[in-house]
Amino acid sequence: MNSFINKDFLLQTDAAKELYHNHAKHQPIIDYHCHLNPALIANDYKFDNLGQIWLEGDHYKWRAMRTNGIDEHYVTGKASDWEKFEKWAKTVPYTMRNPLYHWTHLELKTAFGVEELLNPTTAKKIFDTCTEQLRTSEFSARGLMKKYKVEMVGTTDDPIDTLEHHISLKNEGFEIKVLPTWRPDKAMAVENPTDYRAYVEKLSAASGVSISNYNDLLTALRNRHDFFASVGCKLSDHGIEEFYAETYTQAEIAAIFDKVYGGKELTKEEILKFKSAMLYEGAIMDWEKGWTQQFHYGTIRNNNTRLFKQLGPDTGFDSIGDFTVAKAMSRFLNSLDTENKLAKTIIYNLNPRDNDLIATMIGNFQDGTVAGKIQFGSGWWFLDQKMGMEAQMNSLSNLGLLSRFVGMLTDSRSFLSYPRHEYFRRILCNLLGDDIENGLLPASEMKFIGKIVEDISYSNAKGFFGF
Repeated sequence: MNSFINKDFLLQTDAAKELYHNHAKHQPIIDYHCHLNPALIANDYKFDNLGQIWLEGDHYKWRAMRTNGIDEHYVTGKASDWEKFEKWAKTVPYTMRNPLYHWTHLELKTAFGVEELLNPTTAKKIFDTCTEQLRTSEFSARGLMKKYKVEMVGTTDDPIDTLEHHISLKNEGFEIKVLPTWRPDKAMAVENPTDYRAYVEKLSAASGVSISNYNDLLTALRNRHDFFASVGCKLSDHGIEEFYAETYTQAEIAAIFDKVYGGKELTKEEILKFKSAMLYEGAIMDWEKGWTQQFHYGTIRNNNTRLFKQLGPDTGFDSIGDFTVAKAMSRFLNSLDTENKLAKTIIYNLNPRDNDLIATMIGNFQDGTVAGKIQFGSGWWFLDQKMGMEAQMNSLSNLGLLSRFVGMLTDSRSFLSYPRHEYFRRILCNLLGDDIENGLLPASEMKFIGKIVEDISYSNAKGFFGF
């Protein structure tokens, strides 16, 4: 029997073990940012097999399989779930030192009680064992959420979404909060006039507002923003390449909207001005409602145009970008703070070179009204692994207050991703435990340090977002 994922996994000191087992381990999960399909929760979906729940939509695994020489037929193609799983099992041993190796075995252990290492020899037994469990009510979408002590999830939703499943869950009284998150990226995606007009027409239909100019656009967005709030939304999220803070006039933005809505291509300067206006207006709406705004920046998406055309977005062809953002980020935050309209904010970077940049930037706009009002978001996407999490927390510790950090999230489409919270908590406890063992933090303050661990794991997020 394998003892790789044991009770002290990643915990390298006695202090770390005490912090994890006595303070972090039993905290509920607030997963305030994810990409779960709310329909699966509303319908309490039961998964057909381990391949389906594990491999559908998981571009982390897809990238690894392609890199291991697996044909696309077995990645996103028409191969059966078992055939895809078998190829994943062949890939897993080659993922050593990639976080996928840790995540894979954490998920097998915590969800299904499987302690064997996944490889071609064990693949069939593991597939059959887990599939049998998945067909029981304990392993349905809701069952898995309850199993992992999830208290709240925040899905990611477009302004035109009906939120029918969120409403259904709310009316039903489902004990786990499933709240929408406002993600208005398409409302500012003016690079393609044809696509943009098509989206605006959908927004018009969803809002009941006839949109023929820029003011109509804002009215329609505000209408939907109000609707999201009525369903319990407390957060917005923006997936942006970089921050936008160009100077503009209302007349300029109105003319830019008329131009793109009329089917004409915009100049780079016009695109930046329009995005700047939309980012600002969205931030004002969030501030008015007391929401928290999130910004995920720094991605170059769809790098492989050949496979993007074949497979579409979010299929594993995105990478870290090297955008220069400090001045624009500062101007954006400052423009809102100057008017006393800066909402609670979380900033996530994809390029690790920006860690210290963000850790110092957020300190500029803390105003004493809320502890940790401006947050440095947890290691995201390519950085949500041991080294990335440690680097993020070290920068935040050195230049801000780690103790006020709102902690981890899955950012995942999978109901098996909740062990990422455990992974983060173990890394956090090991980081603090090392400092205690090395005399960098006082062992006499173990009780208070334990409280910090509990806060970062759960309490800070619960209080910060008002869940």
